[in-house]
Amino acid sequence: MKFLKIVLLCLLCTVTVPLSAEDRITLKEAIEYALHNKAESKKAMLDIENSEYQIRQAKSGIYPALNASANLGYSPILQETAIPGEMFGQPGEVVMASFGQKWNSSLGVSLSQNIFNQAVFTGLKAARTTREFYQINAQLTDEQVIERVATAYYNVFIQKEQLAIINSSYATTQKVRDIIKNLLDNGLARRIDLDRTEVQLTNIGSTRQQLINAVQIQENALKFYMGMPVAQPIELAEEDFEIRPALLENEIAVENLTALRVLKKQEELLILQKEAAKARYYPILSLSANYNYAGQSNVFPIGKGKSDGVYWSDYSAIGLSLQIPVFNGFSIKSTVSQSEISIKKLQEDINDTRLGLELEYQNAKSQIENNLATIESQKENVALAQKVLDDTQNNYMQGLANLTDLLNAQDSLVQAKNNLSNAILQYKLAEIQLLKSKGELNTLVQK
Repeated sequence: MKFLKIVLLCLLCTVTVPLSAEDRITLKEAIEYALHNKAESKKAMLDIENSEYQIRQAKSGIYPALNASANLGYSPILQETAIPGEMFGQPGEVVMASFGQKWNSSLGVSLSQNIFNQAVFTGLKAARTTREFYQINAQLTDEQVIERVATAYYNVFIQKEQLAIINSSYATTQKVRDIIKNLLDNGLARRIDLDRTEVQLTNIGSTRQQLINAVQIQENALKFYMGMPVAQPIELAEEDFEIRPALLENEIAVENLTALRVLKKQEELLILQKEAAKARYYPILSLSANYNYAGQSNVFPIGKGKSDGVYWSDYSAIGLSLQIPVFNGFSIKSTVSQSEISIKKLQEDINDTRLGLELEYQNAKSQIENNLATIESQKENVALAQKVLDDTQNNYMQGLANLTDLLNAQDSLVQAKNNLSNAILQYKLAEIQLLKSKGELNTLVQK
């Protein structure tokens, strides 16, 4: 039995399970990959591109509109008009006469130009503000992508750490089981020790399988948030999981945070929407001009002149048009009032968001401080669990502890290491929330 105890002690001290070698990717690289490949980021850039065309569309109301037209018509039967006979020397009678020619053709150009249209000017301002909105919204989208990728990255790392711990424990217990079984077959061990080891191995194996599944699920989630093919193998960089002291201020510049800037830009758009509705109160002054060249005949006119019985003439007109709204059934007033309500509702959202951002920062600060204390406590707990395992191993060699005590001590060390890993994970997640509440998520890419 003493030989058995010595062998088991050596195994417990030496068995480890290395992680598989895969493509290594840092957190910065994962985020950069996501910003270039994730659909949300691509769509945000397309929105910015689209806003340029919206500006061009709005500018079209400032430029003159020029149109060309061509018409060719044929009337097989000309309409007749009843005319008093006195005009033809037939008093007291009515003469039916037709006017015009069977063929009529015309070519012309027309020009229109807004001289004053308040709705056009307001629409141009709105288009430019929309571009600014999409630019800020793209920043917010990038921050959301960074937050999701970083959170998934840390979750994968912790699951792999815990899997490595349980793999080591499983391999050690499996070796112990095999040795005890061999010794039992030779009459050098007790059956109860083998049974207890089998139970321990089954429990560890169940936990191990759960962690294998968890790692796969978390990796797939990370790849999805990155926009990476699920079949692509990756390995995370350990240095990204190091604890770095966070800079904690008493207050933050909430007004500079992207989430609030997006809402403020939306407020500007709603104000412009209100101004666009009020612009309908203003008169519209526009200039129009046209020039036309027309031909009439009883034969096909194209390519023919007066000698062929085709009579051509030109005409043109220039005019100013002024439209003054007088009464519209309170339609404009109702539209303006609705816009004012929308602005007030958004202002409430802005105030609520401002309070929420301040709350997120204070909560993140508290979580950082609490998690730092938890990490230190768990480090001490790991050291204590290691000491208990060492003492139990010594007692087992002296016959003062049984196999169950030794396996329980090993379980306690595994649990302590897992608790430390979880504490570090919670710190890293709180660090993400702290950076988010400070508007500094981009620093994860700038490392």
